Amino acid sequence: MASTFTTTDGVASVESSSSAVNWGPIVAGAFAASTLTFILMLLGSGLGLTMVSPWSNEGASVTTFAVSTAIWLIIVQWFSSGVGGYLTGRLRTKWVGVHTDETYFRDTAHGFMAWALATLIMVFVLGSALSAAIGTGVQSASTIASGAAMGASAGASANADGSSVSGATSYFVDTLFRPSDPARLAVPGVEGDANAAAQASRILLAGAAAGDLSADDKTYLGQLVAARTGLSEADATARVDAVIAQAQQAKVKTQEAADTARKAAATFALVGALSLIVGAFIASAAAALGGKQRDDEETVYRTQHP
Repeated sequence: MASTFTTTDGVASVESSSSAVNWGPIVAGAFAASTLTFILMLLGSGLGLTMVSPWSNEGASVTTFAVSTAIWLIIVQWFSSGVGGYLTGRLRTKWVGVHTDETYFRDTAHGFMAWALATLIMVFVLGSALSAAIGTGVQSASTIASGAAMGASAGASANADGSSVSGATSYFVDTLFRPSDPARLAVPGVEGDANAAAQASRILLAGAAAGDLSADDKTYLGQLVAARTGLSEADATARVDAVIAQAQQAKVKTQEAADTARKAAATFALVGALSLIVGAFIASAAAALGGKQRDDEETVYRTQHP
């Protein structure tokens, strides 16, 4: 059904009462694109697992894996969006009395809408998995950030019945109080060792928070180590310096790992956005191509079968 209007120059214009949007082809193309995306993502995951290995120098490097992932994301969007957009253009009904430029615009818009709907479907389907992955990353970062505090709390609350210190500083504390003579481990005095370990944990925690141990704390810690291990004060101070250096190295490695994870997340987000932009363009162009071929083939058919 159509309505007739009169323009300012007196020429009658017919406006169709039906919408220019054909939701059927859009939904069909979106489902096709989202299904292909899911299949290709599973295929990419399988190929990616074949590239990595828990053994040193056995799998692909981090750079190779990251580049391969970025290329695969673009391929997934390229192929799935192209198929979905093309189906959208081929399945839509023919618009009668519409200018060629308007037909091209409508086909392009239909392809874009199919891509947008497919993207929303994939976000809905993969939303729980992405949330779980993000939650795991946040939890890991929180664990790393609070590891020192948890270790100090465990050291400060060590049981008096001889249970060892646990937490992030346990290894360093054990190193500090390792006797020069293993036979000293059998000497009574567990409660004193536990108090010394808790005190050393608090000193290490304070040094970690400040960035370095103060001269007074370092001197006291050396004296404490000497008193509990039987080492000379010079040897105890050297042990303290060695343990502090190990703790600093562990801190630097943790910061480097966090920075690497941050860069990887930023790169993944940028590549993901780029792949989505490529998918939107491919879907729009494929829909325009599919719509044009649909109209051309119908024109040829009508010519051959008048």
